[in-house]
Amino acid sequence: MASILIIEDDRTFGRIVEGFLVKNGFRVTLCADARSGLREAHARTFQVALLDYRLPDGNGLEVLEKIHALQPQLPVIIMTGFSEIRTAVAAMKLGAREYITKPVNPDELLLMVRGLLKETGAVPSAPRPKPDPAHTWVKGTSTEAAQLYEFIRVVAPTDFTIIIEGESGTGKEQVARSIHTQSKRSAQPFVAIDCGALSKELAASELFGHAKGAFTGAVSEKTGQFERAHGGTLFLDEVGNLSYDVQIKLLRAIQERIVQPVGSAKEIKVDVRIITATNDSLREKVANGSFREDLFHRLNEFRLTVPPLRTRGDDILEFVTFFQRQACDELGKPVLPFSSEYMALLKRYDWPGNLRELRNVVRRSVLLTAEGEIGVEVLPSEMVVSINKPVPTAVSAYDLKAMNEVQERDLIVKTLHEVKYNKSKAARLLNIDRKTLYLKMEKYGIE
Repeated sequence: MASILIIEDDRTFGRIVEGFLVKNGFRVTLCADARSGLREAHARTFQVALLDYRLPDGNGLEVLEKIHALQPQLPVIIMTGFSEIRTAVAAMKLGAREYITKPVNPDELLLMVRGLLKETGAVPSAPRPKPDPAHTWVKGTSTEAAQLYEFIRVVAPTDFTIIIEGESGTGKEQVARSIHTQSKRSAQPFVAIDCGALSKELAASELFGHAKGAFTGAVSEKTGQFERAHGGTLFLDEVGNLSYDVQIKLLRAIQERIVQPVGSAKEIKVDVRIITATNDSLREKVANGSFREDLFHRLNEFRLTVPPLRTRGDDILEFVTFFQRQACDELGKPVLPFSSEYMALLKRYDWPGNLRELRNVVRRSVLLTAEGEIGVEVLPSEMVVSINKPVPTAVSAYDLKAMNEVQERDLIVKTLHEVKYNKSKAARLLNIDRKTLYLKMEKYGIE
């Protein structure tokens, strides 16, 4: 039975989520603040953690870092309001695996938890047919995608070390896997490690291994990721988060092809190709002294930039179709068509979470649609409000009329979405007649 840690200060909401997960066969520990949650994470092992961003004694980013210092590989789901989505994306840069907006849809949460458990191997999953390599990812046909994959084609057969830059959720690890698949090392291991989820104390051990008794808790010898990737490719995600001391050891490992486990005098020869990824500019980190310049130049033999989803409008349909096929296979549901309104809204959204966010939206849509077309009514309401929200203009802080109009428009859009665009019901809820509703929709350009 998988154990789940919930850190949520809203006791009523926390109890609801706890009861739902227990009913579905999980062992749940519920904590109302960061201190008690971290105490539980120190005392026992969990398979998934649900973390509220706003807590009485800390915010989600601080707590996330402390949790990963205790349990580096623990998948964390951030629970947040829509107004904090960009903060949730920042949390994912620090190692959170997923985020979900409140109010939480129970089926969506259950799907997310089970998906993370399967990924981490915490629960057995039924054997699946080996996927066709030609259909394991979508490259896209946009100009940006074509340029990216031409660079991959050229650099893959070499042994160049590579830096992959791009926003969180753009698919940097998939780009790294594509490079490995097309390289001469393709038959050897591809090992990925999230440096952002490693504490300063554990990073060296994770990368280079450690000897028995090297530090408190080192009860046995550990093989490092460099050794595991021998002959193949080692992918270091968020490499800019490594401490200065570990950067020195990483530079030596790359230049001399030798690693030394923590607490050991022995040196181990390794043959590994290094691919790194970062959300931030390593040049800026070099400038401010937080990243070694010599290591940067050693890693920067070739640099790729993965474009954000908002610049790849021509590729959205391909990605939506791909994620839908994945979700239908996972849920055992038929493939249904998307309505034109649904696709139009997806193209207008700016996708702060990029492909990871698009995948979550599509999975949710598949889950909530039983038959017919997949329509806008299954999109998260906060997403629809964001899309339909007018571009802010320079409104005076004293212009009460303009501020009220913005709030009125947001309320109308939110209400229409909640009632699935039933205008009669929306008018009743808004306490206005249908004619007034139509006039206001025309005034505010609501379709």
